[in-house]
Amino acid sequence: MSLLPYLLEDFYAPRLLDQIQPIDILALISKQQTEDDLKNRLEKNLSIQHDKDKFQAIIDVQQFKPEELTVKVNKDRTVTVEGKHEEKQDEHGFISRHFVRKYLLPEDCDVNQVISKLSSDGVLSITAPKKPQANQVEFVQIPVVRTGQPARKIEQKEGQGDSS
Repeated sequence: MSLLPYLLEDFYAPRLLDQIQPIDILALISKQQTEDDLKNRLEKNLSIQHDKDKFQAIIDVQQFKPEELTVKVNKDRTVTVEGKHEEKQDEHGFISRHFVRKYLLPEDCDVNQVISKLSSDGVLSITAPKKPQANQVEFVQIPVVRTGQPARKIEQKEGQGDSS
């Protein structure tokens, strides 16, 4: 059984383990680096921001052209970002790249308002604004509507209409 899940159980984003370098894990295990140091290092490199106004994921996609990127929101509140380009030749030979990254949107985010923007330097940002919260009102004024007829007369008419 691996000890890694127990060592990393305090992290609030265990699905981001792909951002931890092997040297970080070795340092944590050997206690040359404290858990807090590793958490702080992860947060600096974290590509997710979640504040009171929005959820935002930031991804470096400079190796991909805009037409090689897709961003989808699934019905289970998962945002899927995919980048793929076919085999290309570079100075060292041939290379192909493909990645898939998924983010689970918080419940308080509006999935219908998700936007993605690609900067000129290859940074893709995906933003989901928070749902507007209903204004909490102490009371609601209910208007009084005048019928212009006596209540007994209205009841009698309704009763007669049922027997016909």
